[in-house]
Amino acid sequence: MEVSKENQEISEMAEVKLHGRWPSPYSYRVLWALKLKAIPYEYVDEDLSNKSPLLLQYNPIHKKIPVLVHGGNPICESMIILEYLDETWPENPLLPSDPYERAVARFWVKFIEDKDSLALMVYGTSEEEQEKAVKNSLEMLKIIEEHALGEKKYFGGDKIGMVDIACGLIAHWLGVVEEVVGIKLLEPHKFPKLHAWTKNFKEAPIIKDNLPNRDDMLVFFKQAREKMLASA
Repeated sequence: MEVSKENQEISEMAEVKLHGRWPSPYSYRVLWALKLKAIPYEYVDEDLSNKSPLLLQYNPIHKKIPVLVHGGNPICESMIILEYLDETWPENPLLPSDPYERAVARFWVKFIEDKDSLALMVYGTSEEEQEKAVKNSLEMLKIIEEHALGEKKYFGGDKIGMVDIACGLIAHWLGVVEEVVGIKLLEPHKFPKLHAWTKNFKEAPIIKDNLPNRDDMLVFFKQAREKMLASA
């Protein structure tokens, strides 16, 4: 018996669930990949102050989001999830087909994974911690500016790929952190390539239509910083 396209899409949606949290850049990495690959999915927004039994069941080691559940099987960590999506749904690939270019992309993903949380550490409660975080963040941005982008529109060329998605925190969340803390990091005259990439990335329709509201983020991160400073 032939399954209708509509029924097939409903079945696929039931198979794929994303457990995330609305202001998390790591949740949005997975959401963008799902959208870019046109994979139907169900989204579950988690309350991280009261984690659901399902989240604890699916990620008992780290108890964190995002978690992708496909056919009942959980996959954790945002960039591992992206690799899984690319292998399971090879259409609209996120990694280059050329082995060398793929290795280069994975190098930059690893670099960003190791460094991108530095931007969030500008939240540091002490002046000394904040100063160190700013210095390290600027060094990270300089390396990406000088060695990763070249003259390309996106990191991989003319279309958004895995490295662009990995850098999503720089594109949208960094500006919010800068405003909350009152420090400017990604200055256009210092980082013209990254500044142009940020504009191109955020103007791509799938990204533009799937970004958390900036005003809501400002409120959320200001409150989070106030709580952090009060408990320090």
